[in-house]
Amino acid sequence: RLGLERADTAEKALTIIVDLLEKYGQGGNCMESQMAFTYHNSFLIADRKEAWVLETSGKYWAAEKVEGGVRNISNQLSITTKIDREHPELREYAKSRGWWNGEKEFDFAATYSYVNTARMTTSSGRYCEGYKLLNKHKGSITPEIMMEILRDKDSGINMEGGFMTTGSMVSVLPQQPDLPCIHYFTGTPDPAR
Repeated sequence: RLGLERADTAEKALTIIVDLLEKYGQGGNCMESQMAFTYHNSFLIADRKEAWVLETSGKYWAAEKVEGGVRNISNQLSITTKIDREHPELREYAKSRGWWNGEKEFDFAATYSYVNTARMTTSSGRYCEGYKLLNKHKGSITPEIMMEILRDKDSGINMEGGFMTTGSMVSVLPQQPDLPCIHYFTGTPDPAR
């Protein structure tokens, strides 16, 4: 929210988010129950001209500029070796912890995935299913198709049960500055409604 409020481009929003992450960290319980459950965050950040994926692990982070095609996030790290911006100590910290030897190619997801406070066992399936659904419609994604994807329960995109999807958003960001941006939000916790 603060990135949206304070920035006029996707990259500036990314900078605001990582500056706040560095200053304040992240955390807090993700559940209303007494059970302690935390995890790190991923963000899709876009404007009319460019898009970024930002993924975090504690105060460390990596960002990938989306160059084309489709891109999704889920409850897992997905940035591998294409890293366009990163925390200045990202690699040194990984070496100091013994997670990366400094010789093989650095892979953010492979290096930092095992330090997440919550390893969501179903997220690989959810991430992969989302990627498949997006690729099925690549080149012809409309707001209606995006809403169908976000409502899809069979894929796990729209989660039910102990962990539920709490809301969805679809944005249309035309490259032409004279056309308005349009944003759709769910009005109930369940995107299927």
